[in-house]
Amino acid sequence: MGSPKKKSAKDEEQERIKEQKEKEKKTVKPARVEKKELREIIRIADTDLDADKPLIRAITGIRGINHSMAKAVCEVSGFDKFQKIGSLDESQVHKLEEVLKDPGKYGIPSYFLNRRKDIETGKDLHLSGSDLEVAKKFDIRRMVDLRNWKGTRHMMGLPVRGQRTRSSFRKGRAVGVVRKAVRIQLAKSGTEEKKEEKKK
Repeated sequence: MGSPKKKSAKDEEQERIKEQKEKEKKTVKPARVEKKELREIIRIADTDLDADKPLIRAITGIRGINHSMAKAVCEVSGFDKFQKIGSLDESQVHKLEEVLKDPGKYGIPSYFLNRRKDIETGKDLHLSGSDLEVAKKFDIRRMVDLRNWKGTRHMMGLPVRGQRTRSSFRKGRAVGVVRKAVRIQLAKSGTEEKKEEKKK
């Protein structure tokens, strides 16, 4: 057994550098890769959408957007139609809302739109969400005011599109024979109300 060899200055310096590197590895924590958090609910066009669904399925939850319109919106906006809608950031959601508000501006053909040649403006529009419901109510109100056939059927609560009513559409309206006991009771309550009116 021989005596231990003397270490040169270079060897000592290299050893010291190795020890420092080992200490740094122990103390420095590995950089943490942050996962993009998925939100649970996304609000687009005044509608709450499930963030776990793919984009094409999620936006069909908006009133007025069907599957073909959803596909066209995904293609025009440049998003992958199968990505989760929760992975979109705020700027992407804003872009999606812009495309939904005015799809004709982004090159979607007019045959995809649900309100072509609007009566008031004459433009091709696509309504979605609460705008669609309001427009439908105003259309029915206009027909009722005009007293056309569809308007009178809406007013009376009957089917509008020419269906037969002998056996269908019997719920929701007073149809059938009123029983004698009920008729007598209604008559009594009617006479009492008339007496009260005369006293006043």
